[in-house]
Amino acid sequence: MKRIGIDVGGTNTDAVLIADDKVVHSVKSATTADVTSGILAALKALRSNPAAAVPVDAVVIGTTHFINAVVQRRHLQKIGAVRIGMPASASLPPFCDWPADLADIVSGETFMLEGGHDYDGRPFMPLDIAGLKAAAHAIKAKGLRSVAVASSFSPLDPAHENTAREIFAEICPDVAVTLSHDLGRIGLLERENAALLNAALHDLAVTTVAAFRRAITDSGIDAPLFLTQNDGTVMQAEIATAFPVMSFASGATNSMRGAAYLSGLDDAMVVDVGGTTSDIGQLRHGFPREANAVVEVGGVRTLFRMPDLLSIGLGGGSHVAQDPVRVGPLSVGYRLTADALVFGGDQLTATDIAVAAGLIDIGDRARVAHLPKSLVDAALADAHRKLEGDIDRMKTEAGDVPLLAVGGGAFLVPERLAGISDIVRVDHGDCANAVGAAIAQVSGEADQVFRDLSRDEAIAAARGIAEERAVEAGADRDTLKTVDVEDMPIAYLPGNALRVRVRVAGAIAEPKIGAAA
Repeated sequence: MKRIGIDVGGTNTDAVLIADDKVVHSVKSATTADVTSGILAALKALRSNPAAAVPVDAVVIGTTHFINAVVQRRHLQKIGAVRIGMPASASLPPFCDWPADLADIVSGETFMLEGGHDYDGRPFMPLDIAGLKAAAHAIKAKGLRSVAVASSFSPLDPAHENTAREIFAEICPDVAVTLSHDLGRIGLLERENAALLNAALHDLAVTTVAAFRRAITDSGIDAPLFLTQNDGTVMQAEIATAFPVMSFASGATNSMRGAAYLSGLDDAMVVDVGGTTSDIGQLRHGFPREANAVVEVGGVRTLFRMPDLLSIGLGGGSHVAQDPVRVGPLSVGYRLTADALVFGGDQLTATDIAVAAGLIDIGDRARVAHLPKSLVDAALADAHRKLEGDIDRMKTEAGDVPLLAVGGGAFLVPERLAGISDIVRVDHGDCANAVGAAIAQVSGEADQVFRDLSRDEAIAAARGIAEERAVEAGADRDTLKTVDVEDMPIAYLPGNALRVRVRVAGAIAEPKIGAAA
């Protein structure tokens, strides 16, 4: 296996080549405003090493492009929203719990129709076929290019959503259709929100993935393209174009997976200190612990497979205020090499403090020789205090646990922290995010209610569904392993009802790697 992993962060774009389970070469390049030229620069720097200028099996990219679009309210498109579940859901229409500014940008036309299923999978109301056809004609007439369809309990029975897609394909075939059961779990509003966000990102996903492809081609690389997902696995570029929301939070997830790979530890706390933020999480069986609660993205409630992370404004590019002494949360970001004192700039950053303290040796140390020792010590103490308190917040054990310190700003992590048994630093840890992208696997998940089955039978059935979905996504069936299993009896349903969620992951299948990019 030879793979290039790339991670596009707010400050740096990292690239790494992994061959035969070893890191051959890694590079850091400043992230650029247009993202693509930063990828080109990183690939050029990587391939300039003769050991890395070899044919590869795949290129895997992790990016914050899509979540940033939601948070910054940029590059989003107006969409059609189709809710199938009337009359039960009339009081809570689509976009009802969105921030007003974001809803104004995205909301094009909304249609609420009869149909959907009940909590046990039985049809709730007959599907309003005529209403769906009228909605398709209205969306076509208004010139909308993307639509999201959400039906009540569609993860149990997606028939009504699938029928809606068929009708849209017939009446307005140029409109991209997102079905909620392809994205979310049981929970109508949060699942619908995921579909609405996905639909709003469609045009951006098409142009972004195309730009990634051009960057790879312009670098002389002939290999298929994958994008990382927010659960630490990968998806084919075609799937990423259809489901851009699946990449939300993939950068931090890549770092955690890369940390596990580089250290050999499957269970540990992880802190990834970048140029702008520090992401703190916990590894379980080599994968990030998932958040069980509703996750907000740009103020919108969703039920994504998101890692349980705490992000704080602390990184190598963090501003350092002097009265009182405080590190972050503001950062110079990708302008670190222009704005920091050691690079000839006029902004005091955490990197300058680290150089003055002798923790790292980059830039011109003479430019920070004037900094008082009291200022340097106070800034480091503030950073250490923030890290110690927030790492403790994310722990689930009372005893001491190991901590993996990775990222380009890991020099801010001290050698001792309360509640931590050992601080582990690894080779290539500054590019752990790109390593995590390069070694990422393919996953599949099932989350549904089973009735009249024993617990073991229900889990086995869910595992079978998850495995089939993983294989369809490009996984090698023989390498699949179970990552997570959750089951919950449902007392309000008659009979023996059990909600089961199973996630599996495995290596990319060889035939997929050999496919055209």
